[in-house]
Amino acid sequence: MCVTCGCSDNSEVMVTNPQTGTHEHILADGTVISHSHHDHEHEHPHHPAEIHAQIHGSILQVEQNLLAKNNLLAAQNRGWLKGRKTVALNLVSSPGSGKTTLLTRTIADLKTAIPISVIEGDQATANDAQKISETGCQVIQINTGTGCHLEASMVERGLIELDPPMNSLVMIENVGNLVCPALFDLGENAKVVILSVTEGEDKPIKYPYMFHASQVMILTKIDLLPYVNFNLDRCLDYAYQVNPNLKVFQVSATTGEGLDAWYGWLKSLV
Repeated sequence: MCVTCGCSDNSEVMVTNPQTGTHEHILADGTVISHSHHDHEHEHPHHPAEIHAQIHGSILQVEQNLLAKNNLLAAQNRGWLKGRKTVALNLVSSPGSGKTTLLTRTIADLKTAIPISVIEGDQATANDAQKISETGCQVIQINTGTGCHLEASMVERGLIELDPPMNSLVMIENVGNLVCPALFDLGENAKVVILSVTEGEDKPIKYPYMFHASQVMILTKIDLLPYVNFNLDRCLDYAYQVNPNLKVFQVSATTGEGLDAWYGWLKSLV
């Protein structure tokens, strides 16, 4: 649950494996229910943890406790991945940035060079996971319900179900949101923030925490630069103001421009 915005309060998370047809429901109290799409008779125990914070101090305490628990699980995820010599990237952006298009192009182009698997996060539907699955890539869908971000506990379940091979790359496509995902460590090696030229050059200073928390920024849809009102130099200036160490890639998943540099960096990780 995100105490700051109140999302996912008492919501139910669903982890789906499109390859096997099985999925798990993770209830608000942490209860996990596993079954296949063919199982129709199952009970959902409801023991929601109601949090009634009356003053700002108690809200802050609850948030700190939840983040501390999340960070502990994230550290466990990081150790699990390290044991498999596997690198995980947390892809974050606002909706419509071109995350999924870039991801499917990347998987298709690198499938013979790097073993890639995906954890796909969305509030609802498995549409993006289906697109990923069509590339032949192993993918797990996590539906967060009312939640606006993935959390380490969700990724833990996803990794167990995904079972990525040794010396591979796991792409975690987070829920489209430039606010809350910045706060939640998933155990990834790096956050990769994706910004399209159709969104406006001021995103890095409007959402500074996300760009500060990220190690990489990918500027997408650069083939549209001649047709949109987007000041590239100003955008880069804003990004470096927020995070001077940010590694930036300028790409087009449509034309392929800039992808070689992005692919080269990915290959250097694994």
